[in-house]
Amino acid sequence: MSIEEGCSVPNEETRQRSHSVHRTSGFDPRTEIFNSLVELNERQKILTDRNLDVASCVLSQFPHALAESRIALIDAATNCQISYAHLYRSIRSLAYGLYHAVGVRKGDVVFLVAPNSLLYPTISLAILSVGAILTPANPLNTTLEIAKQVADSGAKLAICAPEELHKLIPTKLPTMLTTKTSDGTLLSAEEFIECFDPIDLPLERPTQADTAAVLYSSGTTGTSKGVILTHANLISVISLLKWSVSQSSSQDDVFLCFIPMFHIYGLAFFVLGLFCSGITTVVMQRFDFQAMLDVIKVHRVNNIPAVPPVILALVKHASNMKCDLSSLRRVGSGAAPLSKEVTDGFREKFPWVELRQGYGLTETCGAASFFALDEDAKAHSGSCGSLLPHFSAKIVDIETGSPLSPNKEGELWLRSPTIMKGYLRNEEATTATLDPEGWLRTGDLGYFDEDGFLYIVDRIKELIKHNGYQVAPAELEALLLSHPQIVDAAVIPLENEEAGQVPMAYVVKASGSELTENQVIRFIADQVAPYKKVRRVGFISTIPKSAAGKILRKQLISQTQQQLNSRL
Repeated sequence: MSIEEGCSVPNEETRQRSHSVHRTSGFDPRTEIFNSLVELNERQKILTDRNLDVASCVLSQFPHALAESRIALIDAATNCQISYAHLYRSIRSLAYGLYHAVGVRKGDVVFLVAPNSLLYPTISLAILSVGAILTPANPLNTTLEIAKQVADSGAKLAICAPEELHKLIPTKLPTMLTTKTSDGTLLSAEEFIECFDPIDLPLERPTQADTAAVLYSSGTTGTSKGVILTHANLISVISLLKWSVSQSSSQDDVFLCFIPMFHIYGLAFFVLGLFCSGITTVVMQRFDFQAMLDVIKVHRVNNIPAVPPVILALVKHASNMKCDLSSLRRVGSGAAPLSKEVTDGFREKFPWVELRQGYGLTETCGAASFFALDEDAKAHSGSCGSLLPHFSAKIVDIETGSPLSPNKEGELWLRSPTIMKGYLRNEEATTATLDPEGWLRTGDLGYFDEDGFLYIVDRIKELIKHNGYQVAPAELEALLLSHPQIVDAAVIPLENEEAGQVPMAYVVKASGSELTENQVIRFIADQVAPYKKVRRVGFISTIPKSAAGKILRKQLISQTQQQLNSRL
């Protein structure tokens, strides 16, 4: 769907529907669909044609009148600054080098693994500029996890931080570095930016229907899958981000980025969306609580897109802080649910700061709902906002499949121009998640209240949310079952105040085995990224399962909670 289609003039059917839509909840009893009550005006829309690609869209929104003086990015560690003009030239120079020196062409998949840096947006937008497909990876991933993503995505080239090179060597994938090294044995993106002029490229441009990125998410059914996002998807989310920023920010605002840029949250916000609003962003390579506080003071940061563990840390350590946070005006929360208790605690400790929660998934380009107004966020504590423009939703009874009205819990289904194309080479998972009418089954249990605000109650999909990352129990169970002394295993979420949740494993040992908890923990830790580590292990005689062989996780969760309560 092009943006013009998403923002089209209402037809007769749309006009009739508008008369039946409830004015506060957005619920249409005729269709049993919840509708966004916000429409973008002509100034807020990013008007495009079907042939506009996402990189051209972003670059066309750069504030050219102020480009030489306006700062786009600041390195929190070195204070190095990059203007919008420099960023524009760097993107074009690197794109030229990728096209002419390396031979990257439209449709080629480029694998990117690196921590946050001033170069990360340049590299990402250069890849997209030549029509290639970006597939970013978590630098915490192990060599095995890197190899799996490289193989599944069909990558033709890798670009990596020098410290990550050893993980790519086993893949035998052609690789260039992000930055120059002293030995100079490999080409680097930094050298390309210095060597090539920012000349327009004579190449076939991608259309909005073409794939722009493949991001790996645990999805709604378990193991890691490649989420296919098109140029239309990303242009649509840029339009929404530009609108949301315009509701409460100005070009003089300073944002802080510690959200990983490989994550849809960081990619949509800091690699694509904020550049279209002329915002200055201070970039931290990785999150550190004390360093974050120092950066806020030094750079007079106004806005922080954050995750619940960061907000919890601010609440818990507020009384001990000896730093200046007076510049802060707004903190956003995403990637995981934020409890009403933490929300209320934050507002009590920082009454001058607006706290706004949002909801989204990789499959929706990170967008779905958000609080545009602080007074709404305060009046609906525990909610993750109302539907963003161009979004529709259904709450579906998980037993009958019937749509439900306000204040009734069911599975959340979403539809919008930001919804993914599908899962890469996984038709079964795609069919299970997307219905023929374009509805995305989120796997989340929730409801809309009478004012149209969304509340997420529970995770039907059983994924574990650890510090904003998704951990698939099935992936850990498969690894556990590969151990010669483990007969059966199940992984459940264990609530944790600091991280939200941590993985806990229940293990059935082989007869005569003397396997210990620490041995199991180390066995998994050697094979997965740190956020996927099993933190606790319980040994039981049998794993409870249904007649169909499905693990009864809720039974294990309940049993664990009872055991923990009995120790209090």
